[in-house]
This record gives sequence, C-alpha cells and structure tokens, in this order.
Amino acid sequence: QVHLVESGGASVQPGGSLRLSCSVTGFTDDKYCLGWFRRAPEREREGVGVLRVDGRNLRTRYFARGSVIVSLDKSKNTLFLQMRDLKPEDSAMYYCAAGGFGSSGECDEQSDYVYWGQGTQVTVSS
Repeated sequence: QVHLVESGGASVQPGGSLRLSCSVTGFTDDKYCLGWFRRAPEREREGVGVLRVDGRNLRTRYFARGSVIVSLDKSKNTLFLQMRDLKPEDSAMYYCAAGGFGSSGECDEQSDYVYWGQGTQVTVSS
C-alpha cells in the first residue's frame, strides 16, 4: 500500500523560504510520477511541480509561478519542495502525490496521480 506523508509547512514572512518534505512508502515501480500540488481556500487545486521518473531518466516540470525546486532523495524515500521568495499568494495547503505515467506518457495531469498525502499548510504573511 502506498503511503505519503507531508511535513514542513509553516507560517513565514513574504520573501522567506520553506522546504517541504514528503515521505513515500510502498511505491516500488521504477517508472512513476511524483508531484506537489496546492489548494487555497475557495480555489481549485493546482500543480506546483512534478517529477517524471523513468529508470535513470528524471524530468521536472513546473506549473505554478515562483522560485521552486522539486527534488528526490531515493536513499531516504523522500520527495522535497524547496520554495524561495514566497509571496502571500503562495499560501495554501500543499499536497504530495504519486502515480503512473498518463496516457500521454507524461506526468502533467492531476488525473495521473492516484495516491495523495494529507497535506501541510503554508501561510505567507507579514
């Protein structure tokens, strides 16, 4: 059974930075998608950044504006989201997710992800 647990959310000032982490267990495929998504109150969930893993080939794609980096530490089974220059509009519940390649062979659609974490709150305010 796949289990995802996010952590690292906090309240920070504009211009600050945060590093979110996601522990991934029970996922054994060598071809898969990992991603970060967020949802603000009364807004639709949107993609932040995703990682496409195909054996030794890793590709990232970013959807939300901002200074973000998605990375994976395979030795620790942990996905990270590094965020810098945070702005109030970045405030949201952040989720990590996992799934297989979509019909396009990519990891660009939310429907590609079938496993989700519980979320971690990020609040950016002065």
